[in-house]
Amino acid sequence: SMGKKGVTIKAAAEILGVSVATLRNWDASGVFRSRRNKANGYRLYDIGELEYFAEKNNLRRSRNTKVKFVP
Repeated sequence: SMGKKGVTIKAAAEILGVSVATLRNWDASGVFRSRRNKANGYRLYDIGELEYFAEKNNLRRSRNTKVKFVP
């Protein structure tokens, strides 16, 4: 939806404490979907969905992750 901020797949991987490859696999298999930046096709992850997913699956958010938001 409009105005939702997203994080890059790299930031999402750091937040969830998994690899970028794992996130790509989850996206492909429907475990945890990204949305696409229409301009460049990059995967974007919604921060609220990330946090919900992490909680639900007992994933650890890495402490000192600096999250860079992209529009």
